[in-house]
Amino acid sequence: MKVGLFIPCYVDQFFPNAAIATLQLLEKLGVTVSFPLNQTCCGQPMANSGFEHLTTGCSELFMDNFESFDYIVAPSGSCVLHIREHLKDERDQAKALVTRHKVYELTSFLTDILKVKNIKAKFPHKVGFHQSCHGQRGLHLSQMTELVAPAFSKPGDLLNMVEDIELISLNRKDECCGFGGTFCVTEEAVSAKMGQDRVEDHLLNGAEYITGVDMSCLMHMEGILKRKGSKVKVIHIAEILNAE
Repeated sequence: MKVGLFIPCYVDQFFPNAAIATLQLLEKLGVTVSFPLNQTCCGQPMANSGFEHLTTGCSELFMDNFESFDYIVAPSGSCVLHIREHLKDERDQAKALVTRHKVYELTSFLTDILKVKNIKAKFPHKVGFHQSCHGQRGLHLSQMTELVAPAFSKPGDLLNMVEDIELISLNRKDECCGFGGTFCVTEEAVSAKMGQDRVEDHLLNGAEYITGVDMSCLMHMEGILKRKGSKVKVIHIAEILNAE
């Protein structure tokens, strides 16, 4: 299988360790991965701000970089959801539709495509898992607690394979952190209060680390933790699954 690694711009610029861990993890699992060097932003920030009509160049560049792969994997649920729902190419809409369905968030690719049953990783810490809204409600990575339906969590299943990890229980396990892309800029007071509430849940339950599938959410909570002077750290799930 030909797998293309899509690294969102903010991960590339601010959290390269999450990208490196994603690559190393996939290679440990026997996947041959290519990283197109000309890739850039998927266009989500513009679409979030009401300017989706200006994302054509981003979509066309994404197609040029990734249309030839069997699968496209990214360590970001929000960017994957944007591509799946909004990728368009005026030159060839049929190819754009096919490409949309090749894009997978990392944990979904591991559970749904690779069918991973064992992760050789060790992380002896108390960890709180933050389920981002895009991943949960858009990509269906885990069940929503308000539904009367069987519980499941693809990221949770993978974390439970990690040796010595202690996953803490949260009082409100699928509450939004308040980041919301450009929402945290246009409604910063609301966003900050939501983030404080989300962080406090992890702190009250003894987390040493907060992890998740979206560095954007983790970045938001990291800022709040630093302002509080907390020693709790954030870490992308790929870094835990790749830990030795």
